[in-house]
Amino acid sequence: MRAARYYDRGDIRIEDIDEPVVTPGTVGIDVAWCGICGTDLHEYADGPIFIPPAGHPQPISGESAPVTLGHEMSGVVYAVGDGVDDVAVGDHVVVEPYIIGEGVDTGPDSHDYHLSADMNFIGLGGCGGGLGEKIVVKRRWVHPISPTIPLDQAALIEPLSVGFHAVERSGARSGDTAFITGAGPIGLLTAAVCKAEGVTTIVSEPSSLRRQKALEAKVADHVIDPSAEDVAARVRAITDGRGADVGFECTSVQPGLDALVDALAPRGVAVVVSIWSHPGSIDMQRLVLKELDMRGTIAYVNSHPATIRLVEEGRIDLAPFITGRIGLDNLVDDGFDTLLHHNETAVKILVSPSGAGL
Repeated sequence: MRAARYYDRGDIRIEDIDEPVVTPGTVGIDVAWCGICGTDLHEYADGPIFIPPAGHPQPISGESAPVTLGHEMSGVVYAVGDGVDDVAVGDHVVVEPYIIGEGVDTGPDSHDYHLSADMNFIGLGGCGGGLGEKIVVKRRWVHPISPTIPLDQAALIEPLSVGFHAVERSGARSGDTAFITGAGPIGLLTAAVCKAEGVTTIVSEPSSLRRQKALEAKVADHVIDPSAEDVAARVRAITDGRGADVGFECTSVQPGLDALVDALAPRGVAVVVSIWSHPGSIDMQRLVLKELDMRGTIAYVNSHPATIRLVEEGRIDLAPFITGRIGLDNLVDDGFDTLLHHNETAVKILVSPSGAGL
């Protein structure tokens, strides 16, 4: 089968590799669509970060580069291993792409398996990836979805789960106001969860096309151009002088973080969602004098079922966020390069590994 293989920074190759083997307790999935994530872009431009470098195996998977990329995937079950009796061939599914060590409680009441030692992600730390035609995944990490949800939209459930967990971490409630820096995929999807929960959203984004997307997708009540406006002053004007109750940093750039701290109301909550490949800094005096809470958030934890329900119930429409569909052969030129160098023109680019969806 064909797959996109990460060798090193700036080195991704489309290769023929062996198909994975379905073993007891696992599910074989024909990948329909896989999204290109901001984490993938960081690996390509600045990595390896989550990807274990060649010769340095990931402690749980035992793999190192080259690895198959892709962790935002949807597909159709083509086989199930012995012991799997609640998923059937033909089911539509998405993957919660975790690599978790043995002995960690990943049950429905766990709130911290995503913080366990040596945690990594399928499609980064090994175990196959969604940028291959097929993947075999442990049953625990496979989530059935309604066949009424188009499989291209279903591929966005993974990043939507990131937004869902971030909103949970913030403690935002209906009637609150959220300030979101960045209208990239994670910023927009975090805003979508906020809207579904009755939270007013203010989105700051320098790209006019992405600001327009936030409005067209109906996930932003207000948009701000940080290159032309005083962001904090505008947020205070919208909130009758108080500031935002919660803020989500989705840019991984210092001006975005600074704007977040400035725009929050006293005792507001700042949630850092983006992955930073470089150090950031905080004005500690503002943090102290406003009694702000600052919280990190990584991925999701038992978030997929509730996130899937939001989509199946029609509370979130994922269609507006898909701005491109490509095949593996165009992955670098039309996918990675576009998102790295012309990201104002795209939000989420999806890849069909087999080309069947094109």
